[in-house]
Formats: sequence, C-alpha cells, structure tokens
Amino acid sequence: MVWAPGMARAARKIATAAALGGGGLTALGATAYGLLIAEGMLARKAIGRPHGMDGPASDGSYGEFSGPPLKLAMLGDSTSVGLGLTDHNETPGVLLATGLAAAAERPVRLLVAGKSGASSAELGDQVDAALAMRPDVAVIFVGANDIITQTPPAFAVRHLSKAVRRLRDEGIEVVVGTCPDLGTVRPIAQPLRWVARRWSRQLAAAQTVAVVDAGGRTVAFADVLGPEFATNPTEMFGPDRFHPSARGYAQAAHAVLPSVCAALGLWPEPGPAREEALQPIYLAAATAAEEPGTEVTATRVDGRATGLYGKWVTLFRRRLGATVNDA
Repeated sequence: MVWAPGMARAARKIATAAALGGGGLTALGATAYGLLIAEGMLARKAIGRPHGMDGPASDGSYGEFSGPPLKLAMLGDSTSVGLGLTDHNETPGVLLATGLAAAAERPVRLLVAGKSGASSAELGDQVDAALAMRPDVAVIFVGANDIITQTPPAFAVRHLSKAVRRLRDEGIEVVVGTCPDLGTVRPIAQPLRWVARRWSRQLAAAQTVAVVDAGGRTVAFADVLGPEFATNPTEMFGPDRFHPSARGYAQAAHAVLPSVCAALGLWPEPGPAREEALQPIYLAAATAAEEPGTEVTATRVDGRATGLYGKWVTLFRRRLGATVNDA
C-alpha cells in the first residue's frame, strides 16, 4: 500500500496546524465517528481488562557494571509501562535499561514516568518528573490514546513537540516510538480497523515531523508492530488482545534500543547507504510511517539543515549487531 505522497501532505498539514495552534486534519466526520464509538464499545467488551491498571514497578538500577550510572526515563502511555505484564524484567523500560547498560558497560538508572491511558496532552507532568531526575536520554511511547479519543492530530502533535523541546532544551536526548498501527487490533472490526490504521499512520508521520524539528529522533512503530502482530496475534498480543504480550513489548524495545544507543554516542551514526535514504522531512515522515522500524533523524546536506522542501533528514533501519545502513 503506497500512501507516501498523500501521507506527506497530511503530515505537513498537521504539523503546520500544530505550529499555528489549529486542529489540523480530522480522520472522521460526525457520522463515521458515531460508528467508531459504537464499534469501539463492542471492541472494548471483547477486549476486556488487562492485568492491573499499570505495568509492574520497574524503577531502579540495572546492569552489573561499575562507574557512574546513565539515566533513562520512560514517558508515555500504557506501552511505556508494560501494561498487562507481571514480570518487571519484561517491561520495555527494563529491557532498554539492561540493553543500554550492556552497550555502555555502565549501570543504568531507570525512571518510568509513563502512565496507562495517557495521551500526548498529559506528557507535561511526565516531563516534570523526568527533569527532576535529569536523565541522559528520554524514551517516549505515545499516540494510541490520541487515536482512541479522537484527539485532533495537531493538538496531540503540539503537546508532543512541546515535551520534546523541553527535554532537548535541558540537553536530554529524546527518542520517540511513534503511534502504533491500531489496524492490527483484532477486536476492532472493519471498517473501523481501516480507519484506525489510516489515522494511526497520519499521526505517526506528523509526530515524526514535529519530533525531528524539535531536536529528537523517531522510530516508526506503525509497521514494526504491524505485520508480525497481524500474522501472529496470539503471540504478539497479551490476553486483552489490545496491549502487546511480553514478546510484543520485547520487539518494540528491540527496535528502539539501537537508536537510544546512537543518541548517546554508543552506536555509529551511518550516512545514508542509498540516495533515497536522504529525504526532505515530510516525505521521510510518510515513508517512515510505512516502513518497519525506520529511524528518522536530522542531518545536513552541503552544510545546510534545510532545503527547498524543508528540513533534511536521514532514514535508516538499525539492527542490533549491525553498523551499516539498512534503509
């Protein structure tokens, strides 16, 4: 499915509206939204309730190494806390902390400031908590609840952009896992599932534009959590069939860890392996929304950060154990 040109236009419109204070595109009209609510209620009945209201407590120090600890803060929604899990060692935060500790050969202190049910508008308090810790890097998983509550995309993006800028202004590296593909959630019926997929990817593309513009980097979750979740739902989703299973959370952490390491200078920053990996930000955002695990980060071309069509960025898919571009 090739949506890149239309997705690029949508990302531009949403990002522009976010900057100007507008609402941006809406995915649904009133009639369609009524259908979404009705089908959403049926889906919610089918989904049921996950184990607990938050993930297991996982704040603490990880990695059997000496030296001053690196500090990692997890912000965002239920996926940032590992809702549905019972073992804290399986949460995304702990997986990232232990992986980062191994890469840096230093202990990692983890703070989980994310909250189950949080939308982008609720990131402000989480950023306050993170700033009190003064982490070296903050990882944000957010977007699904903005889709579920039909929050205007530009409103959600504006709050995410503000959160990233506040963290970057304090010298904190930021990696954002963009909105996952809600079209993979089986209890959601068609045509609602198609609508959820379309809006999820529009929001993910707009998030990419805003985050990179604010000085962070993004990793696309739309497809990294898409095909395998769609083909292996019993393995990748937890008992509620909405939140990931331990394996699903591990895949998300696996996709983000190399970008976290790169942000801290522990992983090489390869140049684009092919010309198409160097793109204007709006086209790159649309491409990333469709390609599994694609990282988008700012770059320069001939010493310039921007070109005729906006900020220059590179796209590449990092793989654990690899150092070459796989864009």
